[in-house]
Amino acid sequence: MKAPIFIRPLTKDEHSQIQAGLRSSNAFVLRRSQILLASARGERAPAIAKYLGCDDQTVRNAIKGFNIAGLTVLKEGSSRPHRLRTTFTIEAAERLKALLHRSPHDFGLDRGLWTLELAAKISFEQGVIPHKTSVASVRRALQSLGTNWKRAKHWITSPDPQYQQKKTHAIG
Repeated sequence: MKAPIFIRPLTKDEHSQIQAGLRSSNAFVLRRSQILLASARGERAPAIAKYLGCDDQTVRNAIKGFNIAGLTVLKEGSSRPHRLRTTFTIEAAERLKALLHRSPHDFGLDRGLWTLELAAKISFEQGVIPHKTSVASVRRALQSLGTNWKRAKHWITSPDPQYQQKKTHAIG
């Protein structure tokens, strides 16, 4: 069994700032302040979590964060990932662009228009990328090259040999 975790001893300034956090309108600051003060009183993480209605790992994270970074643990950080994983390297994105300049028929498909789903599938099958990827990843790769991707449009046509002539007379 692991030893219980507690916050380090508080200075007077830290204690007063944590007390002020109890009056905060921000729920994150309030909860973190409650966790830190309960830990300073000697309460263990599972008991604090049960009292506050949160997970005990949340309590341990707050305590560890305070022991490492101090009062900055009271500021809510960004939930955005620090780094986006890119499936396509620059070389792979160039190969994708070259692949899209070819017809889907060249790859045994029964269609003449590319979709992002098809581009993702064929780029994996052709070895452009090492594993299957998402449509968003293909779009990001094309945007990184400055290529604008637009949805394929299906145009209505008629088998009538005079279709174009009738169409121009109808328009005007």
